[in-house]
Amino acid sequence: MDYRLRIDNTDFPVEVEVNEDLQLNVMIGEKKYIVDYTVISDFCIHMAVDNGIRSGNINAFTAYGAYGKNVVINGRSYMVQDIDSLAQAVRKGRQPNLPNEITPPMPAVVVSIPVSIGDLVNKGQAVIVVSAMKMETTLCAPFDGTVVRINAGINDKVVPGQILVEIEKDG
Repeated sequence: MDYRLRIDNTDFPVEVEVNEDLQLNVMIGEKKYIVDYTVISDFCIHMAVDNGIRSGNINAFTAYGAYGKNVVINGRSYMVQDIDSLAQAVRKGRQPNLPNEITPPMPAVVVSIPVSIGDLVNKGQAVIVVSAMKMETTLCAPFDGTVVRINAGINDKVVPGQILVEIEKDG
């Protein structure tokens, strides 16, 4: 399968070939990788990656962002977007969908709340930042609206399914 991905504002051609059940041959630009992977949860993938020179184990954590997926590897966050999906969304005059509830992707600690009750927010705007395993994830507003309730505070421990910020939809 061929993809065109944008990773932190740089475009890459990516080819993925499935070898076995949980093994992939991946070409990113001119670099080839053999990746064995195990899905740990909806938000975590363990990978053993070999590029022919060196190999290593990586845990990748993912969360949906306003315009793609936030992928955290070794404490560094990357915004990964499928260019073709973005182009289709623009042609159709819509933004990519976000989950309707603001809940952490994994057990985490709240590190920042850049909004207050009564604030008007736009779809995709950051409303809360959580940290898990030394990696920060920004959770965004799923639609335009008004913040009506904040159900967590700085340094609170939170879990998936727990609604952290409630927004009343405009209209």
